[in-house]
Amino acid sequence: MNFLNKYFTTGVLMLAALPWASAADVWVEAESFGNKGGWVLDQQFMDQMGSPYLMAHGMGVPVADADTEISIPESGRYTVYVRTFNWTSPWKQGEGPGRFKVKVGGKTLPATVGAEGDRWEWQCAGRISLKAGVHKLALHDLTGFNGRCDAIVLTTDEDVRLPDGGDALLAARRAALGLDKAVAGRADYDLVVIGGGIAGMCAAVSAARGGMNVALVNDRPVLGGNNSSEVRVHLGGYAEVGPNKGLGRMIREFGHSRAGNAKPADFYEDARKDSFILNEPGVTLYPCYRAMSVTTEGNRISTVTIQNIENNSEIVLGAPLFSDCTGDGTIGFLAGADYTQGRESRCQYNEPLAPEVADNMTMGASIQWYTRKDRKPVRFPEFSYGLEFNDSNCERVTMGEWKWETGMNRDQVSEAETVRDYGMMVIYSNWSYLKNHLADNGKYRDRSLDWVAYISGKRESRRLLGDYILKQDDIDKNVFHEDASFTTTWSLDLHFPDPENSRKFPGGEFKAATNHVYIHPYAVPYRCLYSRNIDNLFMAGRNISVTHVALGTVRVMRTTGMMGEVVGMAASLCRKYGVSPREIYRSHLPELRNMMQAGAGKPAAELPDNQRFNLPGQLLEKPRMLKE
Repeated sequence: MNFLNKYFTTGVLMLAALPWASAADVWVEAESFGNKGGWVLDQQFMDQMGSPYLMAHGMGVPVADADTEISIPESGRYTVYVRTFNWTSPWKQGEGPGRFKVKVGGKTLPATVGAEGDRWEWQCAGRISLKAGVHKLALHDLTGFNGRCDAIVLTTDEDVRLPDGGDALLAARRAALGLDKAVAGRADYDLVVIGGGIAGMCAAVSAARGGMNVALVNDRPVLGGNNSSEVRVHLGGYAEVGPNKGLGRMIREFGHSRAGNAKPADFYEDARKDSFILNEPGVTLYPCYRAMSVTTEGNRISTVTIQNIENNSEIVLGAPLFSDCTGDGTIGFLAGADYTQGRESRCQYNEPLAPEVADNMTMGASIQWYTRKDRKPVRFPEFSYGLEFNDSNCERVTMGEWKWETGMNRDQVSEAETVRDYGMMVIYSNWSYLKNHLADNGKYRDRSLDWVAYISGKRESRRLLGDYILKQDDIDKNVFHEDASFTTTWSLDLHFPDPENSRKFPGGEFKAATNHVYIHPYAVPYRCLYSRNIDNLFMAGRNISVTHVALGTVRVMRTTGMMGEVVGMAASLCRKYGVSPREIYRSHLPELRNMMQAGAGKPAAELPDNQRFNLPGQLLEKPRMLKE
């Protein structure tokens, strides 16, 4: 067993190679714990942190211990440090709710960690004498309120100074894990699709059915992105409409049969999505891998390096073509693709729905939740960490759906953890008030939180720029483009802070409003689906080449699935003719049009009876709204 494999097996690495470490020191990555107990693995912020972490997401009920075995190299007295974060500190100074303790060898260390400070930092959990050999290391949650642990160091040096962030921490982590010395595995494909949401799933399968060898990278254990049981947003928009009616039929192969947001997990039929991908011979799925870096040669991407979110192993994926289906435009951003964020000014593209002055506002992220009715009154802990509710401003509801939306005035990439945390804090704070302080709270006494998302349901962040930028004028005037591809049917649905909620919580709003501007079904140019300056990069999903206003109609998931289907078809033509995505528009558009009209989905007659449906997320004229 080599050095790196030993780490991946045990989750522990001795740190003698690091300048601040002694031969007896041990580094443990929390995400590598063999038994995660009731703690959840959160990878959403790896771009900022460089690592996932474990979180005690118990909705106010302490979760079961996470534990793993560690090997202590020599007997001695060890100081135990935990890298953690007092997550409510952006809104309230002082002790926070995410308290937990560390156990080593069955002994609980004295200090409580996770509830002090105002940033990610190393906190001392205590000291303990340990004999050389194998010991159990455990995280013991005290509150169920999202305590979090990134890494643990056990050291015999009482004066150790651990790297506390930035490049120093990244370098120390990589050295501790042996990543700089390890030879990463490599695999090559015809197309690499990064992002396993609906757009990425359809792109991968469409390309595979066109004869390509495809890698699909997904940074969670389940597929579907916002449509998964982890986020719980229904599929919106129509498929199989417009000039290319074949597009979208493949969504019948995995789409849910029951619509609605924030419903029980089985509504989202994760197993059908798994089967859709795993049964496609030309697709190799990389679950639980996050794309962390790219290499480029001139204006082309050469490779993408992906990192396992549990054991940190790395794989380099090479291909002549890549598709960014990450939502955040991560691959394009890393490769230097042109992109934009926020709202354009009204005059920039002559869009009546745009603000007069450009700004950084985006549509926000939703943390959905619901409660259950119990047989008797159930208590909920006091939770008040900077957001004060009272009888006049509390939300007297038993669930929160799409309107519970945060971060519209924050950067949805660099401040993503803050956006998500505020969404959770609002839910806990409001529910605590309803349960513990509302005078007339009979409706809530026998109810308890049944599900609160911890994966953000994002709507908008970076938008990668293509050879064409879709704008409101195209849709309003039904402008014809010869490269018309997928058809968008959703309204121009642009979320903004709910004025009443903003009045009650100035600067801290957590609810959205919208005005639906209904449209005629519109076929979007293919030129919106590839980068204008990275020659071998496609994109599909909410990060395609559109203005903020136009994003309001294309962002729903049946529509993004059709984008992916077009990308897969175009990629197969790129392979066939040895050309770039742009050349498909210039020289092979008739062939692409024929493929889009036929579609890449299985004929309806070949589908089981229970797959012969295509529930609309929104009717086109005066619909009963099912919002996203």
